[in-house]
Amino acid sequence: MMFLRQIAALAVVLLQVSAYAADNSAVSAANAAYQALNARDYDLALSEFRKALRSNPNNPSLRQDYAYTLLKTGETALARDEFEVVLASSQVQSPNTERLSLEYAYLCYETRKPIEARRTFLRLSKTAADATIRANAVQAFQNVDRPLAEGIARWKQAVIETPNSFSAHEELARLAENRDELELAAQHYQYAWKLRRDMRSFLLDLGRVWKGLNRPEEANAALIAASRGADPRTADRARALLPSRYPYVYEFQNALSLDEQNLPLRREFAYLLLEMGKKDEAQKEFERITKDTPKDRLASAQLGFLWLTQAELAGSARPLLDKVLSHEEDDELSDRVRKTLHLPQTLKRRPETPEQKVNREARELAKKSLDAGFMQDAVRYLKVAHETDPIDFGVMLQLGWANNTLQDDRTAVQWFNLARRSPDPKQAAEADRAYKNLAPSLARTQTSVWLFPFYSRRWDNGFGYAQIKTEFKLGKLPVRPYLSTRFIGDVRRQARERGDLPPQYLSESSFIMGVGLRTSVWKGVMAWGEAGQALRYLGRGNGTGLMTPDYRGGISASRSYGRNLGAPKSGAFFETVNDFVFVSRFSRDWLFYSQNKLGYTLPRGEESGFHLQGFWSFNATTDVKRFAWANYAEQGPGARFRWGALPPSMYFLVQHLRGTHFYDMPQGRRYSDTRAGLWYAFSK
Repeated sequence: MMFLRQIAALAVVLLQVSAYAADNSAVSAANAAYQALNARDYDLALSEFRKALRSNPNNPSLRQDYAYTLLKTGETALARDEFEVVLASSQVQSPNTERLSLEYAYLCYETRKPIEARRTFLRLSKTAADATIRANAVQAFQNVDRPLAEGIARWKQAVIETPNSFSAHEELARLAENRDELELAAQHYQYAWKLRRDMRSFLLDLGRVWKGLNRPEEANAALIAASRGADPRTADRARALLPSRYPYVYEFQNALSLDEQNLPLRREFAYLLLEMGKKDEAQKEFERITKDTPKDRLASAQLGFLWLTQAELAGSARPLLDKVLSHEEDDELSDRVRKTLHLPQTLKRRPETPEQKVNREARELAKKSLDAGFMQDAVRYLKVAHETDPIDFGVMLQLGWANNTLQDDRTAVQWFNLARRSPDPKQAAEADRAYKNLAPSLARTQTSVWLFPFYSRRWDNGFGYAQIKTEFKLGKLPVRPYLSTRFIGDVRRQARERGDLPPQYLSESSFIMGVGLRTSVWKGVMAWGEAGQALRYLGRGNGTGLMTPDYRGGISASRSYGRNLGAPKSGAFFETVNDFVFVSRFSRDWLFYSQNKLGYTLPRGEESGFHLQGFWSFNATTDVKRFAWANYAEQGPGARFRWGALPPSMYFLVQHLRGTHFYDMPQGRRYSDTRAGLWYAFSK
């Protein structure tokens, strides 16, 4: 208990020191910023303000002074954004809020955000307690609102006189949107879209307005259509307004009803149906594409591939695929068709099409974003690349990893599943591994198994620990119930034969069946608890029955850093596993285990796949009731190794440890032990 108190006290001290250092750094940077501001060195002041805000981002007065300094340097838009953050802070008090709101509204108007400016002026004109601020807001609102009202009246008359002028409808819709007359804006954006189906920017406008009207289904339909087939800027802005998830089937259908001629949209929908196993529906979509756009070689090739798998349509597939080969526009697609038809490959340089150019630019931007760590931008650009070439499996694989990094595992799994179909064996293998690692965590049920048999020279005995556990996912709840069966035993039945040690020290010689509940893992930390029965397979023991109630639970925390075993490159690593566990059968004791390894992973053999990792172990165990067998520390060298023929999660372990018990033991307080074992785990 004293040991745990010392650890807790040390943790508190470290937290206090860290907080003091952060506060001291923020104060120092703020003082430097104000000194630079007095010296009119605005660049230095801005730099120091940024440092101070990184350490203390919730200081409204500091952020406000930073915003005013931005205004002095002409950074009006950035200053506006900082004022918005200040106003969102609950620490800003009226009447300062009213003055800042008025300044924010003026900045919005200057930086072409008239909707926010008008709304803020209107609110202040009705609610401001300060008479001067209220009067200024009234005047500013009239200056903004009057031209909008007059413009709307003029353009209403214009659309009556020239109903087929898309530009008239567009101008009326924009004025109405700026004046918050969203129903009128939506009506005339629709008119403009009907007149100019080639301008998908109107779909972006429609989606934005419908979103403001709280009509999410219509908004998503327009935004999905705008995000496919439009120019890159419009598509990117539309994607930013869409939900982060992938669209549902009915949303694709709604989008196509709004934009029937959107070829990239219909093509992506067809591939989605194909991946969902709805081949008949996907085939109908590809047939429609080839009918409406006979020159779409990608759809023609995919339709030909589908027909080849159907005996009654196989005869029609060859002419369709020959038609794809008759053009010389896409080397890669032609080669794929030739490979399917078992024809010789060709290599010809053909002129780049606009679609290919967009694909190349999107790939380049995605690579830059990935290198810089801007994952959300990378996902947007990779989606553009996917839309221009929906069967590029390399892009699908990158989308999987990018979404996985963003912790959107459900979307990542979909992309990995698509990439598993890649004709490139390396891509397919990588995607398959990623899918199999990720998919079980998203399944409604997941069964995991781990085994750890090992030999101990100290006890001249072999021990075995194992568990099989089936978890049940309850929607988005942060807890999972599970069923578990554990095995804890030894070869020589030493726990039963030796009377100088308690049975739990070496082996419980039991199968432990239980029902439990665990939390989701957050930054390597998880809490769990279970209740069950322990069945002794050796029969009744001294003071123990054949069936014994078993309650256990606790908190587990584990992290690893660097190059772990199986990593493609060599390098140093550190890993720590810590458990604070309650076990009812051990006299209702709480135990703390800490196992740590620091070492180096050597390069992997290219042919054999042999991988070796050397390390130094630092382990400690203690408990609340101060049992001698449960209080010791040990350290020593070790190695883990595996080779390519083994399953990915299997490795061998050898280590030599020297330890010391904190209390007297029958065998003495000091010991040395050589252990060799095998670890294997998998889940389905």
